Amino acid sequence: MSPRYKINFNALILLVVLQGAAVVLFCSWYVHFSPCETEPPRGKVHVLLLSSWRSGSSFLGQVFSQHPSVFYLMEPAWHVWTKLEKPGARLLRMAVRDLMRSVFQCDFSVMDSYLPENYNMSSLFMWTQSRALCSPPACYVTQRGQFSNETQCLKNCDSQGLDKVQAACNTYSHVVLKEVRFFELESLYPLLQDPNLDLRIIHLVRDPRAVMKSREASPKAFLRDSAIVLEQKDIPAAEVSYKVLQEICRSHIRINERAIVKPPPFLKGRYKMVRYEDLARNPLKEVSDIYDFVGLEMSNQMGEWIYKKTHGKGKGTKKEAFQITSRNAADVSQAWRTVLPYSKVKRVQEMCKGAMKLLGYKTVDSEKEQKRLDIDLLVPREPFQFSWIPAKTEQADKI
Repeated sequence: MSPRYKINFNALILLVVLQGAAVVLFCSWYVHFSPCETEPPRGKVHVLLLSSWRSGSSFLGQVFSQHPSVFYLMEPAWHVWTKLEKPGARLLRMAVRDLMRSVFQCDFSVMDSYLPENYNMSSLFMWTQSRALCSPPACYVTQRGQFSNETQCLKNCDSQGLDKVQAACNTYSHVVLKEVRFFELESLYPLLQDPNLDLRIIHLVRDPRAVMKSREASPKAFLRDSAIVLEQKDIPAAEVSYKVLQEICRSHIRINERAIVKPPPFLKGRYKMVRYEDLARNPLKEVSDIYDFVGLEMSNQMGEWIYKKTHGKGKGTKKEAFQITSRNAADVSQAWRTVLPYSKVKRVQEMCKGAMKLLGYKTVDSEKEQKRLDIDLLVPREPFQFSWIPAKTEQADKI
C-alpha cells in the first residue's frame, strides 16, 4: 500500500471519530429539548375524541393521554368559546376547526389569539391532564413511558413555554384532541380531506339519563357552555339542562347518521362510535378495539392502569367536574337509576327518544322498572345495528 493511500485511510478514521464526537455533543445539547432516542415520527395519526359534557370523555381522554405514544390535549376549543364574543356554537365552529387543524399539526402559534399576555404552558386549559406536557421535552417531571403525577407536574412544569409544548408534540406518533364542542361532522370535512392529516374520529356517547344525573352534580361548571349551546336564547333556568340535553341528543343523531348511513368517501373507515356503558362493562376489550382503530398497542402496563381506574371502590359521587379517580365504572354507569327521580327520567326520555333508540338505550315506563337493576337497558351492539333512520323532515319531531 502506497503512503498516499495510507494517509487517506487515516484521515478517514479521524473524520469518523470527529463525526461521532459531534453527534455526542449534539445529543447532550438536544436532550434539553427532546431525548435523542425519541425521533419525530414520519407519519402521524391524528385522533379527535368527539363527545359531549359528562359522557366519560375525561376518562377516555386519559386512556389516550397515559399512552407513551400519544400527545394529548384536552378541549383546546375551550379557549375559543371563552375568548370570542359570539352568540352561539354555530358561529364559533369554524374558528374551533381552524384552531384544531393547527394543533393537530403541532403549530401552537394559533394560541396567540386566545391566551392572555405572557402566557405559558399553564395557560392551556386543564394542561396537567396531559402526560406529554409533564414529560420530556416539555418538562422533566415524568419520564416518557411512566404515568403522570399531576401534583408534581403542577408544581414544576407550569412556567414552561409553548415552544416546548410544540417541540413535544412533534416527537409523538399520535396527536389526540378531546372535544365536546362539535355538534355535526360537516365542519370537520376540510380536516378529513387535508392530505397532511390522518384523522380518525372516536365518537363517545352515553345514556342521556346518566348525563343528566352527572350534570346535576356540577351545575355551575356548565353555565357558559350551556348559553353558547342554546345560542344565548332566553330560556327559564329550570329548562336549560333539558334543552341542552336535547341539543346533544340531536347532535348524536346528526353525527352518527352522517358517518354510518351515507358517509362521504373520505369519511369511510375513519369513524368509530363508542358507548360509555360498553366501555364501563368491558373496559379492556373496548380500549383494545379503540387502540386498534387508531394504530396503538395495548401494553400490560396500560392494561393494569385501565383495570385499576375502572375497578375502584368509588361510586362517582365526587362533584369535581373533570376529576379522574379510581371508581367502579359499571356502578357509575348505572347510578342514575337509583338517584334520578323518575319524573326527570321520563322528561329526558321524551326529549331524547329518537337518539336513545338509535344508540341502543331502552326506556323505562315506571319508577319500579327504573330501579330494577336486573333489567338491562342497554341494547347489545350485535346483532344491533343502526337501522333507525329518521327522515330529515321528521327528525326534530322525533327527538
